[in-house]
Amino acid sequence: MAVYFHEEDLPAGALAPGIVAVDTETMGLVTTRDRLCVVQISDGLGDEHLVRFGPGSAYDAPNLKAVLADPARLKLFHFARFDLAAIQHYLGVMATPVFCTKIASKLVRTYTDRHGLKELVRELLGKEISKQQQSSDWGGPVLSEAQQEYAASDVRYLHAMHAIFVERLAREGRTEMAQACFDFLPTRALLDVAGWADRDIFSHE
Repeated sequence: MAVYFHEEDLPAGALAPGIVAVDTETMGLVTTRDRLCVVQISDGLGDEHLVRFGPGSAYDAPNLKAVLADPARLKLFHFARFDLAAIQHYLGVMATPVFCTKIASKLVRTYTDRHGLKELVRELLGKEISKQQQSSDWGGPVLSEAQQEYAASDVRYLHAMHAIFVERLAREGRTEMAQACFDFLPTRALLDVAGWADRDIFSHE
């Protein structure tokens, strides 16, 4: 297992074919204001790749964009809504098809209201991850080893959790419902970027 750090793009051939786990780190939670700093990605075979984008980046990352836009690759996210918006806004691609472990968790783990990645990894896989670096400065000139490990851990366990959630969704008869939610996520992300992040357009009010 290794964590590989890259500037501005993913090397060609870095990932095996198939499903990839993806996450992002930004300067904040407002997509149009807070720039995309890091995209972390893994093919689930034991290595994680971190792609950093510097201030003023043109986000010309053809290899990374090709993976994210590949319709033959399922992309695993935890809270895909945010990551899809950041990737679309800065890299100009919609990373579909998608599976979101947070949505899957909310559909099958109805016995709890704790759906954060840390809680899922602990319950489903018996592992512990640290979230200490979650609010750190991802736009600095150097990413610390702690930041790199944190970013890598955000994608390290998504393949294993995906397999568990596929089984649980089927067990509870909610696979089709989950898929409908996943299919809507790109539209939800576009609504966020377009100004409806805090509005439920389906509500009566």
